[in-house]
Amino acid sequence: MAYDADLAERVREILAARRGIEEKKMFGGLAFMIDGNMSVVVSSHGGLMVRVPTEETDRLLTRNHVAPMVMAGRETRGWVRVQSGGVKTSRQLSEWVNRGVEFAEGLPAK
Repeated sequence: MAYDADLAERVREILAARRGIEEKKMFGGLAFMIDGNMSVVVSSHGGLMVRVPTEETDRLLTRNHVAPMVMAGRETRGWVRVQSGGVKTSRQLSEWVNRGVEFAEGLPAK
């Protein structure tokens, strides 16, 4: 299954004014990298994977349309999966994209 090209374009629009953004196809989706760090991924399973502070993961999982990100059968702390229903509006999408970008911007460049 391919990632949602329309959702990817909406993410591009949000990130258009930012510097240092690189797109990379990964995990069957499209990752948006900041200085070599993943920030948000348009998932091939629909919706987004968003990088978040590890200590915020549990709190964010209580929100509607948010689920743990599971890779190789294990929950990946510091990431959440936001289902399509949680990024329908521009406001919703901007909130999640900006959350992931702000976290990635705080990491050392790779």
